[in-house]
Amino acid sequence: MLQEEGKTLQEEEKKYIINTYNRNPENNPLIVRGKGTFLWDEKGKQYLDFVGGLAVNAFGHTYPPVVSAIREQIEKFIHTSNLYYTAPQVQLAKCLVENSALAKTFFCNSGAEANEAAIKLARKYSKLHGGENKYEIITALKSFHGRTLATLTATGQEKFQKGFEPLPPGFRYAQFNDLQSFQSQVNESTCAIMIEPVQGEGGVYPAEAKFLKGLRRLCDENNLLLIFDEVQCGMGRTGKLFAYEHYGVEPDIMTLAKALGGGLPIGAMLCREEVASGFSPGDHASTFGGNPVVCAAALAVLEGLLQEGFLEDVAARGAYFLEKLELLKKMFSGEVQEVRGKGLILGLELNSSGLEVQRSCREKGLLINCIGGKILRFLPPLNVTKEEIDSALEVLQNAMMEVFGVE
Repeated sequence: MLQEEGKTLQEEEKKYIINTYNRNPENNPLIVRGKGTFLWDEKGKQYLDFVGGLAVNAFGHTYPPVVSAIREQIEKFIHTSNLYYTAPQVQLAKCLVENSALAKTFFCNSGAEANEAAIKLARKYSKLHGGENKYEIITALKSFHGRTLATLTATGQEKFQKGFEPLPPGFRYAQFNDLQSFQSQVNESTCAIMIEPVQGEGGVYPAEAKFLKGLRRLCDENNLLLIFDEVQCGMGRTGKLFAYEHYGVEPDIMTLAKALGGGLPIGAMLCREEVASGFSPGDHASTFGGNPVVCAAALAVLEGLLQEGFLEDVAARGAYFLEKLELLKKMFSGEVQEVRGKGLILGLELNSSGLEVQRSCREKGLLINCIGGKILRFLPPLNVTKEEIDSALEVLQNAMMEVFGVE
């Protein structure tokens, strides 16, 4: 259908799309093209993209192996029911299992759906092995697990839950990186603990090793399942294929999404062999889960991540970026509270004015993300170059000088 005469695309968006993203022409460019670490808007302006589709574009935009995998599979067939076998789905599951500590996979379409599957599996397995009263899951304050009713309730942030009450029962909250806080929430109804090894949407807070090891012990001692939500921090983002590898702690269930599909929608829930027995045929399903085109793209992403030395390079570039952000902290000591993160999921917490810095960066050709009005989050492609990091840092420094009035 042709665009309405005399109307801009932004005006048509306002007329036809529900306003859940609060886009406006002043702050949100109309993107028409992307390549590598760069995006271009309809006016031809180039942006260095350090949002990366919110940790989705692991190899940037139009990554040739992903494009080729998609094209090759589309020419064979695009979709078929999960009543039948397809090679890309089985091959992707095999690759995930053989490169993780887990044994079985369920595919869906998003991180929220992967977490829904984890919640359902934890409850079903626990009821089978611990009794009908086993259904509660403890999650962390400041966590983010999705926007379905169950994952919204699992999310430990009231601002996302407001107005959607009554919320589903069965969730308790504890302080992130505080083992005693989690211990205090365990009761006879607890079936699992669900945690992000690095909280992303909550403000880029990495877990402490002693905390995750303590959670593993707590789960083992109380016959609870340990669920790691690696939707944002998995798939190479921290410099390891999975974030749990930094901690010497293995989960019973792990969820993935975002970067896994290389830009196409996919979610995955992985679990231990014994835990997988909690689901029987018909207990859970997804019409588009494990779609062959998306699985082919995901296989190309995994092959890229598993190239020799690639993840080590991610860790090195992350360390370099972190070091440079620490220098900015010193330069703007009165304005910066903290720098934190792991690998290429990094945060710079300001005292205020985060949105103004984000705006100034955008005007200068750098796209970054601001959480809660004061935390700047950086999620560049994992193959970002040192030169691109330097360019981003130069823009960021100039933006901060502009906003904070530093000469």
